[in-house]
Amino acid sequence: MMLPLVLIGPTAVGKTDLALLLAKKTQGEVISMDSMQIYRGMDIGTAKPTKEERAAVPHHLIDTNALSESSDMGSYLKLVKEKEAEVISRGKRPLLVGGTAMYVKGLVEGLFDGPGRDEGLREELRAILAEKGPEYLRDEVLRPLDPVSAERLHPNDTLRVIRAIEVSKLSGKPFSEQTKQWNRKAPIENYRMVGLTMPRDLLYARIEKRVDLMMEAGLEAEVRKLMKEGLEKNLTAAQAIGYKELIAYVHGEYDLARAVELIKRNTRRFAKHQLTWFRNNIEAEWYDITNYDDKSVLADDILGKD
Repeated sequence: MMLPLVLIGPTAVGKTDLALLLAKKTQGEVISMDSMQIYRGMDIGTAKPTKEERAAVPHHLIDTNALSESSDMGSYLKLVKEKEAEVISRGKRPLLVGGTAMYVKGLVEGLFDGPGRDEGLREELRAILAEKGPEYLRDEVLRPLDPVSAERLHPNDTLRVIRAIEVSKLSGKPFSEQTKQWNRKAPIENYRMVGLTMPRDLLYARIEKRVDLMMEAGLEAEVRKLMKEGLEKNLTAAQAIGYKELIAYVHGEYDLARAVELIKRNTRRFAKHQLTWFRNNIEAEWYDITNYDDKSVLADDILGKD
């Protein structure tokens, strides 16, 4: 059987549409590698595949958790591997779409085996996150312990920031020093890695248009509804781009126009970080989607190299 295909790339580059085409052409099934799409109700801001898209092609690990249920990389990747095995057992090809960069790295290379969880320390760090925000947690708490990890991690990757602080504090050694072998481009044997890219100015324009469409689709109403359902108690979900800015708007920190401006800015920054990180840390075949007027031709080119 062909290797499971992992589709990576920055947000808004077009992974969802291409994954649907690839799945239809191979009778495959999509497994989400987006750590926020697991939460029920976080639909518009996470750009979940639509109900029609999910009806056309089987999708997994979307809407699996209530906001009250926490998730970490280890438990998430265990579910990914279980779903991958189920898909293969049906004679289908898994198409893993990401998404969350460190989850992809953990999937293809295995997890770093460091000190165990310290729930007391994690509660302290979550309290700091809730009070002072992700930039403070990364720059003021992690950076003195491990400047290399602080430089490498995006502040919104709060699970990894917390884990890096935890490992550094519990072991007495910087997290980055203990994961040097893991933080490299390693040959990948069990998956076929395909990356999507496009010129940065075009990607940024797509991001801005997508944010406008999300607002038109009712993102503000979605955030207000989720806040009533306890969104802010899930500190990781509440820090997701699109949600944290509108939460702050609802609390009166700035007006709606400023919130939308911040969503666009933060999404652009996140996309830039994703693209740089994927290129530096994942060995993949890269395709510039602007070279293809027809996405079906791109899908055929990718599948032609199996």
